[in-house]
Amino acid sequence: MKPIYSLFLFICGIFANAQTNAVNYNMWYQYLMNAKIDDKMTLTALSQYRSFDMLLDARLFVAAAYVDYSLDKRVSVGGGGMFLLLESYDKNNNKKERSEKRIFQQVTTSDNIGRTSISHRFRIEERFLNNPDKFIVRFRYLTSFRIPLNKSTEKQINYAILKNEIRVAAVKDKPFDSDRITVGTGFNLSKQSALEVNLISQLAEHKTSNYLNIVYRNKFDWRKKK
Repeated sequence: MKPIYSLFLFICGIFANAQTNAVNYNMWYQYLMNAKIDDKMTLTALSQYRSFDMLLDARLFVAAAYVDYSLDKRVSVGGGGMFLLLESYDKNNNKKERSEKRIFQQVTTSDNIGRTSISHRFRIEERFLNNPDKFIVRFRYLTSFRIPLNKSTEKQINYAILKNEIRVAAVKDKPFDSDRITVGTGFNLSKQSALEVNLISQLAEHKTSNYLNIVYRNKFDWRKKK
């Protein structure tokens, strides 16, 4: 269990240091569900709530759902939709509310290096924003590592999480959107559920936002029994 505690303390240390150095910090709560519809199709649904403080100062609410279709054991294609309600502060420290409707398409590949799981996700988003009204096409590339923190002879309970996602808008001037870096740890509570605690640093051109991210995952199998 020592590696899991070390990683958890490392995450808390980075988060505390970010606050000390007056870097913008936020909370990010997420529920994520994966359900097998049949042998090739998987439904994913999620909701997110982000705040400028521990809970009450709302920053963002997200609801999304998408379906992935497995072409083979390593490659899947998918698509879905998302709704976002954003609340940000203007220069006068007043809150401004915006909403966004988004559709997206993606390709995901997965592989293993030893016992470490690796995935790559390529996503294209068509974003419809209001206040002001805008349409933006954005490209996203996510690399994820899931590293077991137990011996190969033991039941896998704990794992480390490393992710990096680059987001780029389809515009000529200033296409770079942000780079999102995630480091954390996960705990398998059962065969169907897991709890993850992560530190997310989102680097934009003139701003860095740090999130303490708490995720609860559920897995379901909705395939008809043969």
